Amino acid sequence: MINTKLNTISGKMWPHILLNTLLLLASTLLYAKKEPSISRIDPAFWWAGMHRAELELLVYHPNIAKASVTIEYPGVQLIQTEITENPDYIFLQLHISKEALPGIFPIYFQRGKENLRYNFELRKRTTNQFKTRGLTNEDFIYLAMPDRFANGDQANDIIKGTLEASLNRDSMFWRHGGDLQGVRNRIPYLKDLGVTALWLTPVQENNQPKVSYHGYAITDHYRIDPRFGTNELYKTMVDELHQQQMKIIMDIVPNHIGNNHWLYKNLPSKDWVHQFPAFTKTNYRAPALMDPYASNYDKDLMRNGWFDVHMPDLNQQNPHVGRYLTQNYIWWAEFAGIDGFRIDTYPYPDQEYLADMVQAIKEEFPDIGIFAEIWDHGVAMQSWFSGGFKAKNLDSYLPSVLDFQLYFAINDALTKDFGWTDGTSRLYYTLAQDFLYEHAFSNVTFLDNHDQSRFTSIVGEDIRKFKTGINWLMTLRGTPQLYYGTEIMMKNFADPDGKVRSDFPGGWAADSLNKFEKSGRNAIETEAFNHLRKLAHWRKTNKAITEGKLMQFVPEKGLYVYFRYHQTQTVMVIANCSKNPNLLDVTRYNERLAGKRHAYDVISGEELQLENLQLAPWQSLVLEIK
Repeated sequence: MINTKLNTISGKMWPHILLNTLLLLASTLLYAKKEPSISRIDPAFWWAGMHRAELELLVYHPNIAKASVTIEYPGVQLIQTEITENPDYIFLQLHISKEALPGIFPIYFQRGKENLRYNFELRKRTTNQFKTRGLTNEDFIYLAMPDRFANGDQANDIIKGTLEASLNRDSMFWRHGGDLQGVRNRIPYLKDLGVTALWLTPVQENNQPKVSYHGYAITDHYRIDPRFGTNELYKTMVDELHQQQMKIIMDIVPNHIGNNHWLYKNLPSKDWVHQFPAFTKTNYRAPALMDPYASNYDKDLMRNGWFDVHMPDLNQQNPHVGRYLTQNYIWWAEFAGIDGFRIDTYPYPDQEYLADMVQAIKEEFPDIGIFAEIWDHGVAMQSWFSGGFKAKNLDSYLPSVLDFQLYFAINDALTKDFGWTDGTSRLYYTLAQDFLYEHAFSNVTFLDNHDQSRFTSIVGEDIRKFKTGINWLMTLRGTPQLYYGTEIMMKNFADPDGKVRSDFPGGWAADSLNKFEKSGRNAIETEAFNHLRKLAHWRKTNKAITEGKLMQFVPEKGLYVYFRYHQTQTVMVIANCSKNPNLLDVTRYNERLAGKRHAYDVISGEELQLENLQLAPWQSLVLEIK
């Protein structure tokens, strides 16, 4: 049997494989000697067969800049080395050809009589063995903050050596102990709810002395925060999600880092971050980037100012910074099998870099999902950042944005009286501007998130308005995203934002109520949960929603009606956003009803007669047209 397999290998390939085997054996023996080694290389390993042949290694070791570097491995070529003003770093630019096979090979560093080495591994790709699924309109995204969702492993609640080595669940600013094991334990809950994709706020190390729970001040890009778990545990969680036909979205932060990042404490170069004579914040004014009358002062302050005092602003125009970030995202996608990326604070980094980053990720993983946070005001401004925007010299290639404009419009529709441009009219006007997007149906829609007031509180804890918002979220164009706890009507206003990041009841062993379980929910929470769950499972296989077109009608007296339709299937969504009853004028909608007058109520299961349909105040319906 062995001889038969060997004989199938071509004569050209056999010497190459033999040489790689010998090199691997030699490298292993060298490694066993425990000779002096390099302190750190990022990335620590890579993969053979990647689309882009170029790889840049960031090498850190005291006074390493004085070393000469040697690499000998078939298919791997050291193109050049580059040093900066900091002698503790050296950048190695490698070319990894398609012929390079998986294996371990030494990188030698010689400084006079001193010899150092690092055993670098090229692994076999795994994600190229199956089609990366990415994100589609069939998905239903669930956003959770690991620290506030569930505590599955109390052993990692406090990690010795971390700057914030304490817990206080009574404080909105301290860590509460939630972790990846807690998320793993709740995968069945998410599956039952109808979730198909899980977005976690950043899980990489955030070794900051204060407010480290949220994850947006990363201190090590290549390490899962030990209070959440380990790199391997994260990968295991992703594998388990995939086994349940669910996806994972990683939250990435290319704009800034935490001021305790190991690279910031010993900068590879002065221009690794934007620096000022005194601390300078960004102006948070994204319109300055597109404003035809904007001053350079405002543009530069927007792009280069720090997001906060503890968040140094990365300079992506430094090519080493850009490569470091992009390679890190590709590394995580390959290592863990990431299905999508959410890009934090998208308007703030260098826009040319972001365009290159998206292209580089897409080259390696063509189907991967990518969407970005554009938290500002105006459909034109939001669409300006999206891919394919015509009135812009630079194409961002960005497939999708978080649709803050639709979020604002839904809020207005449910909280303001109907008017020419107010109430449901704002929702109508917002969707009418979808022509500004290249791919409006790819937008990620939402009702609340970790920075916004809870949707339940926005609508005054009114279950009627709550259901209307859920109906819109699950049936309008785009891919819906739900913030953890919205399904059980968790409430509070974002003043400050920590108030909307409270613990999910039942995620901790000491909790008196467990709302992950049906028995732990009260009547109103059960009603809200069941309403959402019903729509979540229904929409998965409803092509009118996941693949269909959208037609909306101008609102009248607060009554807003739209249709989702696909070949022989039609869904009608009706919302009476008024304090008064409203009678449906069915003839007005004949363009889509085509004379049909019977409908099936998706939630109740009842058959309705559309003629003379009376809608109660704040009543909404999701109907399949018979």
